Amino acid sequence: MNHLKPYPTYNDSGVSWLGELPEHWEIKSLGSLTRPLNQRGSPDLPLLSVVREKGVILRSSMSDEENRNYVPDDLSNYKVVRKGNLVINKMKAWQGSMGIASQDGIVSPAYFVYDFNIADLNFGHALLRSKPYVASFGRASDGVRVGQWDLSPADMKRILVVIPPLPEQTAIVRYLDFMDRRIRRYINAKKKLIALLNEQKQAIIHQAVTRGLDPNVRLKPSGLEWLGDIPEQWDIRRCKYIFCCVDIRSSTGEEELLTVSSDHGIIPRKSANVTMFKAESYVGYKLCWPGDLVINSLWAWARGLGVSPYHGIISSAYGVYRLRSEREDNSKFIHELVRSSSFHWELQIRSKGIWKSRLQLTDEAFLCAPFPLPPFPEQNAIVEYLDKETADIDTAINRAQREIDLLREYRTRLIADVVTGKLDVREAAASLPEEAEQPEDIEELTDSEGMPEEVALEPAIAEATDED
Repeated sequence: MNHLKPYPTYNDSGVSWLGELPEHWEIKSLGSLTRPLNQRGSPDLPLLSVVREKGVILRSSMSDEENRNYVPDDLSNYKVVRKGNLVINKMKAWQGSMGIASQDGIVSPAYFVYDFNIADLNFGHALLRSKPYVASFGRASDGVRVGQWDLSPADMKRILVVIPPLPEQTAIVRYLDFMDRRIRRYINAKKKLIALLNEQKQAIIHQAVTRGLDPNVRLKPSGLEWLGDIPEQWDIRRCKYIFCCVDIRSSTGEEELLTVSSDHGIIPRKSANVTMFKAESYVGYKLCWPGDLVINSLWAWARGLGVSPYHGIISSAYGVYRLRSEREDNSKFIHELVRSSSFHWELQIRSKGIWKSRLQLTDEAFLCAPFPLPPFPEQNAIVEYLDKETADIDTAINRAQREIDLLREYRTRLIADVVTGKLDVREAAASLPEEAEQPEDIEELTDSEGMPEEVALEPAIAEATDED
């Protein structure tokens, strides 16, 4: 990597976002390289999905949590895709939801399917999914509702495609595949480290919020299978005696927009990796205040909840609950308990639905849940203990996650620079050793709980759609 240099000579492409290109590269319009395909009537072919992380993949390889979109019983109107076709989700091209199909299948009739006339399809896949090209697809998309832009075929056809000679396309693919495998291995190692650190942290929290801090305290049966014995001075109360429902709506929609993070609880949406559309107006959204417990009813079973440290607005699909007596209960202790692995099982039991990704926790179900509570002074002592014992773990987790983020940013920049000719990899590619792809090389799209990798857990869109 350190020895990569630009090409010897360049010419101005005449396009601001492409800049200068190696003088021997060609430029053609995407329209001249693609031919629209519209074959239908093959419902027995495997169903494919288009995702921004990987491109075109088998829908059956995704969990219900990754793909919650509606699929009709009759697939005869779905478009046929052949191996090597370019498939674009026209509503999410601005996010990078496109790619070259690696096998035959069928996709939503709302998608674009093209025969893509480029010498090395793997190069075309990397090129069109690179950051500069995803941005160009965004500029070729428009619409009324923010985040639901529709790709204009006419504008898309005018996008200019850079075309190196075939040997260079092959060299670029070889180099990027080699580098990508190494980056994914590093990311996987860091993910495993984060998982182990989180397990250690959860063990500390579980012990403290279910047994207290005194290892010699006398215990009594809690009557709950998931909880076991608890200190004899602790109470078990129904949530309805601890919380009350709050449903106050914003009249302006101008308060801080918040969301639920599986890792942290309630956070500002602007700091989260959320790709779902934003509403045109937030008037009527629910308000919450510091100390309120906020629950995403569809993701409560997956730690989609927490005590908010912020005043702001949240989705009207969320539940907001306020402590009946702040003088008797510590909101920080409540936060740790509701997000603990032990209480996690209670919420799973009380969330009902056909699919795991559609398990809903109603107000009634939550308020009937049993809740272990130590005396107020002990709650405070537990919070102080957890702050001290988990501080170093949190620092290590944040450091590892930051390294993952930097590697992903580097990979994105490297791909963009290589496929657009800013760096010459011909010599580097020729000197690479041969190596086989290993199963552990694959960077998973989901975290250890099978939830989407996006930080924020947004409620599902009300209307069913067959688009990914």
